[in-house]
Amino acid sequence: MGDEWQTLPDLLGSGPLDLILVGINPSRYAVEKGHYFARPHNRFWPAFSRSRLSRPMREALGIERVEPRHDIEFPRFGLGLTDVVKRPTAKSSELTPEDYRLWVPRLSERLARHPARIVCFQGLTGYRAFLEHALGHKPRRVLAGRQELTLASAEVWVLPNPSGANAHARLEDLVAWQDLLAEALDRGTGRGGPRDP
Repeated sequence: MGDEWQTLPDLLGSGPLDLILVGINPSRYAVEKGHYFARPHNRFWPAFSRSRLSRPMREALGIERVEPRHDIEFPRFGLGLTDVVKRPTAKSSELTPEDYRLWVPRLSERLARHPARIVCFQGLTGYRAFLEHALGHKPRRVLAGRQELTLASAEVWVLPNPSGANAHARLEDLVAWQDLLAEALDRGTGRGGPRDP
């Protein structure tokens, strides 16, 4: 791609997934550590560890708490991780409109190549940018939760940004939202433990 910086690899496996979690972009700290949501004040992992969403992983791995180092295990459990923009920054507010124009089509291609039952954006900012640059739609207001949009056959959800800078969402709120995602996944065929490699 000609990019002169490192970023986090997509963790999307090779087969269909239950859920793809889409961050805004990796922080430089996360890239340095080599794991998603690695900044100590990010609430993604504490919320994930307490939610029903992580239960199959916790039980199969024999752990009480899921940590950034476990992100590599996600595809084994039908989960995927990627970002709207792959260029790392200190803060997501440093992203430019050009970043979104460049990277949103690439995200659309990744999501088309990796079918999932649910695609969940971690924060309204990334989802709004996706709507604008993938679909040419500038919504006036977006609320967290399940969206009317579907991508291929995937439900689309938006959860509050787990960043510690997001004072509007408490840890308990993030856990509750992830529990709702788990309920959505459990409807229909449900999901289980680890998959065959």
